[in-house]
Amino acid sequence: MKKLSYIIIAFALAVGSGCEKFVDYTPSEDYQITADDYLKTADDYNKMVIGTYSPLQWLYANPVIGDVASDNSVSGGENATDVLGLQQIDDYQLTTNNSYLTEAWRACYEGINRANYLHENKAKLDFTGKDALYGQVYFLRAYYYFELVRMFGDVPLFADKRLSASDSRQFQRSPKAEVYKQIEADLTEAIKVLPPVNAQKGRVTRFAAQALMGKVLLYQGKFDAAAAMLENVVNGPFGLVANFGNIFLQSGENGIESVFEIQYSNISPFYDWSNPGRGQGNLAVQMCGIRNITGSSPYGQGWSINLPTKNLESAFAADDKRKAVTILDIEAYKNANPSMNITYLVAPYKNTGLYNQKYQPRKGETSGQVELNYLNNYRTIRYADVLLMAAEANNRAASPNDAKAQAYLNRVRQRAFGDNLHNITATGTALRQAIWDERRLELAMEGDRFFDLVRIGQAAVKIPGFVAGKNEVFPIPQQEVDISGLTQNPGY
Repeated sequence: MKKLSYIIIAFALAVGSGCEKFVDYTPSEDYQITADDYLKTADDYNKMVIGTYSPLQWLYANPVIGDVASDNSVSGGENATDVLGLQQIDDYQLTTNNSYLTEAWRACYEGINRANYLHENKAKLDFTGKDALYGQVYFLRAYYYFELVRMFGDVPLFADKRLSASDSRQFQRSPKAEVYKQIEADLTEAIKVLPPVNAQKGRVTRFAAQALMGKVLLYQGKFDAAAAMLENVVNGPFGLVANFGNIFLQSGENGIESVFEIQYSNISPFYDWSNPGRGQGNLAVQMCGIRNITGSSPYGQGWSINLPTKNLESAFAADDKRKAVTILDIEAYKNANPSMNITYLVAPYKNTGLYNQKYQPRKGETSGQVELNYLNNYRTIRYADVLLMAAEANNRAASPNDAKAQAYLNRVRQRAFGDNLHNITATGTALRQAIWDERRLELAMEGDRFFDLVRIGQAAVKIPGFVAGKNEVFPIPQQEVDISGLTQNPGY
């Protein structure tokens, strides 16, 4: 398991203006640590926890994968040789050396290893706030494992210590049920000790842990438990933002609808073209931008990747306010704004004419090496998502509560249409399908579509090229098969 063995890096907490996020750091302050010469103060522990958050930022491509692998978007790019890993995912011609999947594996296990380092040293020092701080650690470990298990299925499971080079070949893939058991255990511990609110935006709260637990239970088909867990969040201090489009603006970050967001920043403009996704900026924003756009529009230039499909566009009703927020038809926008003098280079590969409006790069929201430092947070769990998960859980419970399911679903639809005329009155399986359809519309281009289709058993019907019995999971990175002796997923 050599590739899973990492040196843990502490990221010094940046101290500065109120606009800085707690994940900001100066790369020159990175340094290697050991338990003997570090972790002597509460501040040391806090900095190590910040280091455990950092791999979340490196998972920038996971939401892209979740849509490109579905019927929501295509890989796009400059030409047939660009972003080959995403093209493989889009075309269902996956190889075991896919760079995006390999990076997702590495980032998650680095996050797990960092969490395990803190777990190893939990008893070393007592200080005020320690339990709540460790609640963040256990949430993060659960998050990383959840990303792994839903992408790859059975994965190596270790929670008592860091991996070292001597552990190579000692860990094998654990059954998915065991991984989920550990995720539930970590989230249960986190829920016990996390506060309901946190002064620093982006830090994990009890509600974030309850929302993630509800999602984990839903994925396992534990609908009664999921409904009960999600009810805590439904009745929490959250609400639906009146204007759907405001959610995805810089001013909408960490707002009333945010249950958990991955924080990105342009305060410390780190860049490294040899590993561009490992800075603090959200590279997925640059990826989905319009290629070579010029003029006075608010949009910055991008790489024309992750293009919404016509299939997704047609799924929206004409009067659904979410459509214009989710999908940017650049030609229609250009024609409607002639004074902006917009010109752009049409994406030459799999061009749909459509762009991801939710995370479209905007001028002034990056710095330094502009392509690598967009500050847009990833809205990991929104209150609307919680409502729809709770609606599904109530509909699929042993004793279904379709009235509650309808109420939660219709809260989301009322915001989308601005009235009650589009409320759903169906029950049973028809209501269930309506909830699933609503998830696509509400969460489009946010990375859940592929995983939703897989867990509800509709991927083979909805996704061109999907092979049942194989494509429910992605291939294990080949280097883990070669170096660590892991078994490969069937069909790869």
